[in-house]
Amino acid sequence: MRTRSSAPSEQPQSPPSTSDHQTTAAASTSAPPAQSTPKKTFILPSTASADARFLTLPNPRSAEPTRYFFDPKLGVYEFTVLSSPPSAPRSTLLVRNSDPSSSTSQPPAHISKKAELLLATPIDILFFLIPILTANTKQNNLFQPLDDIIDSLDEDLLPPHLRHVLYDETFRGTLHARAAAISDSVEAGDEKMFRFNETKLLQELVAKADRMVNAGLPPSLEERFVRQALATPLMAVKRDDVATTGENKENEGEDKNEEKGTEEKTTTNNEDAKEDLPEGVKVPEGVANLLRISVALSFMKECYLSKEMSARIDELLAAPESPKDFKPMRDHLDLVAKLRAEALASRSLGDFSRKRSVEDQEAAESRAEKKRRMEEEEKKKKANESRGVRDLKKVNTTGMKKMSDFFGKAAAKKKA
Repeated sequence: MRTRSSAPSEQPQSPPSTSDHQTTAAASTSAPPAQSTPKKTFILPSTASADARFLTLPNPRSAEPTRYFFDPKLGVYEFTVLSSPPSAPRSTLLVRNSDPSSSTSQPPAHISKKAELLLATPIDILFFLIPILTANTKQNNLFQPLDDIIDSLDEDLLPPHLRHVLYDETFRGTLHARAAAISDSVEAGDEKMFRFNETKLLQELVAKADRMVNAGLPPSLEERFVRQALATPLMAVKRDDVATTGENKENEGEDKNEEKGTEEKTTTNNEDAKEDLPEGVKVPEGVANLLRISVALSFMKECYLSKEMSARIDELLAAPESPKDFKPMRDHLDLVAKLRAEALASRSLGDFSRKRSVEDQEAAESRAEKKRRMEEEEKKKKANESRGVRDLKKVNTTGMKKMSDFFGKAAAKKKA
């Protein structure tokens, strides 16, 4: 009885053939398999140091973990996504610079399925300090060193990566300078102590908005939020009644004086028919610039400030002590809104083709309902008719007597 398999017979191993060697070489030089997750293309600062890192920090607006780029010498960078629209998808070909000294075997090019670039743009560390300083102010409104303020926070408000940024020795000078821009500070020996100040924060935001306006807003923001917001509606239209010069003459033998009088009369009527456009409401001086500053402030509030802090900034801007007086801008925008409402009302009243009383509308609806009911009854009647009846209806009965003529009353007999 056989209980185990016999040992395999030893056969001399044949040397690898040339085709096998070529297959192995081709497999080693072939491109790596495509990854299911598409790679991302980052555009980073060219002067970034070797200590630069990708970090996950809480978003200043929503406090959600977000990826940032941090360099102790340059600061914190956020990523702005530049991508093609979904209606026109594209791909990107990335070619590697040839380096003869490199011994690593990497593919010379790579195709990214998504034409998406993540551009590193600088963000002020001030926006990350606002939640930290405001949280400390709620606990005790006292002057404290920045290190003590950071240490007093919970771990939820201070993730490890943010702690790495705040305790970086190279970045400490920039951190203290930005904290002093939005806080009251006092010197206590060799140490500087801070206390958050909302007025200083507002002044810093207004200064940032001024710099944005001086540099020029993007054309899309300028068109949508400035020009369209200040545009006034057209309240009247210039109308020229063109006179016809080739009028038919009633009598061919009219004198030239009569023709001249007719032309003068026509010209007078044309001048009376002209309606000059009223001058539009002029934008007061400085209103457009105030609107640009307001747009820049709204952008910063929507992107970098929490909802509570944004509401508080709006209250400070509306106060009399605000560094910018936006009352002329608000008054002009109210006037533009009023003119637009009047133009809309006049257009709806002048469009007589759309005007219809309630009674006329109800009568029209009842007529349409009656017509629809009659059509349905006629369709049912035709569906119930037999084929013979339908064929008889097609017969040409022109000149024939009706059946009722044969069954009428008999004619009266004449008396003898």
